[in-house]
Amino acid sequence: MPMPTFCRDCLKQCPAVRRCPNCGSPRVLAHGELYDLSIAHMDCDAFYASVEKRDNPELRDKAVIVGGEKRGVVSTCCYIARISGVHSAMPMFQAKKLCPEAVIVPPRMSVYVEVSAAIREMMHALTPVVEPLSLDEAFLDLTGTEKLHGMPPALLLARMVKQMEDELGISGSVGLSHNKFLAKLASDMDKPRGFSVIGAAETADYLAPLPIKKIWGVGAVMQKKLHGDGIRTFADLRRRERKDLSARYGTMGDRLWYLSRGEDTRRITTRAPVKSISKETTFLEDITDIDRLDGYIWRLAEQVSDRAKAKNWAGRVVTLKVKQSNHQSLTRRITQREPTQIADRIYTAARAMLETVIDKAPFRLIGVGISHLETPEGADQFMDLLEQDAAKRAKAERATDKIRERFGKDAILKGRSLR
Repeated sequence: MPMPTFCRDCLKQCPAVRRCPNCGSPRVLAHGELYDLSIAHMDCDAFYASVEKRDNPELRDKAVIVGGEKRGVVSTCCYIARISGVHSAMPMFQAKKLCPEAVIVPPRMSVYVEVSAAIREMMHALTPVVEPLSLDEAFLDLTGTEKLHGMPPALLLARMVKQMEDELGISGSVGLSHNKFLAKLASDMDKPRGFSVIGAAETADYLAPLPIKKIWGVGAVMQKKLHGDGIRTFADLRRRERKDLSARYGTMGDRLWYLSRGEDTRRITTRAPVKSISKETTFLEDITDIDRLDGYIWRLAEQVSDRAKAKNWAGRVVTLKVKQSNHQSLTRRITQREPTQIADRIYTAARAMLETVIDKAPFRLIGVGISHLETPEGADQFMDLLEQDAAKRAKAERATDKIRERFGKDAILKGRSLR
């Protein structure tokens, strides 16, 4: 039986050759389980930067960094900038040193949300089972959709990302496998414009040599601990007993045992109850300097805002979490008069709470979140004498976004982008 194969550009079935005989494209996809797999992860390629390049053709061949000058942190960057070593969450001064020719543009969240909504609509045209992770990525369960659409999930996904490029000017990378963990892993294998497949038969062999940092949730600190215990690859994890990993690393050890074998029983769901939205980061070295911590808070507030908008939630309670060098955690919360999903308001609340705990520094971890979630109708609208500045900033954020949408990114600039 011939191996399932099709061309990702013309979407026609073809032999497993280097170039498609129909259109000449080298993007021929072939895999023994290509038409049998239905769990996917789609991740847009350098999403914010791609939108900026789409809307300003002069940026197309330039290194582009999206971020705030005042906060001093990179939100994201294009692949040209990444070649120079720039990456998300990097201090802006360091990014400029690595890539001095880069063009720095302020984020336009309202535009990104609009593009994200259009992509989400394309996803829902394929399957109702879509689980967004942020504005630019989501899991999709296409089980049983072949009868409805008359083509296997792999071909549906290839058609969708082609539609994204043709209609929205945004590219994406797809991972296709038999569970969520492997689908997410696959989508990172061949970016940008990638389409990677991990079949059931090859899972064990494929995972064995991979570094443990490929496991979702294994950050720099956990990775260092595992390395200290002689565990560097998936194969190293498999050689350890489950009970030993659990005793050493707690619940994370149990998770490591299963994921190292490519086992993930989580279902893709659209109705999982969401109680809070949060992001945190662990530092490679403890930090005391409040200005550096300020930059991390702004970046985390942006990420929380991004996810809240993607999931259509607003939170009434803003939380700041820090962990001291002795691993003791401190948590502070502020209840807002109204729910919010705006990054500036989340940042302002978290920054105020940082002032109350900075005397406990140095910190090895910092996190920002929102909870007591509500639908965003009426969020960030409350006008109160005690909150005039916050209300003005919220309105100004929306107003400037609309002006930029109409007249271009340089029509109006926020003060923070000039500092």
